[in-house]
Amino acid sequence: MDAEAAKLLGAGFAAIGAGLASIGVGNVFAKFLEGALRNPGAADAQQGRLFIGFAGAELLGLLSFVIAALLIFAA
Repeated sequence: MDAEAAKLLGAGFAAIGAGLASIGVGNVFAKFLEGALRNPGAADAQQGRLFIGFAGAELLGLLSFVIAALLIFAA
């Protein structure tokens, strides 16, 4: 395997994280809705944690995208 093929293969593996981030965001919102429907009174108190979970999942997805782009164009 030459260096160009290895670089593109590594970028492809890094890009998988961007797809997995969407699963993480879906899980965050699903668990929030599940908890809010069980206890509607506590939903307002949990909304801050919802946005923190969303931001964390999106951060990891964007980080994997940046790593994939760096592997393709800068390495």
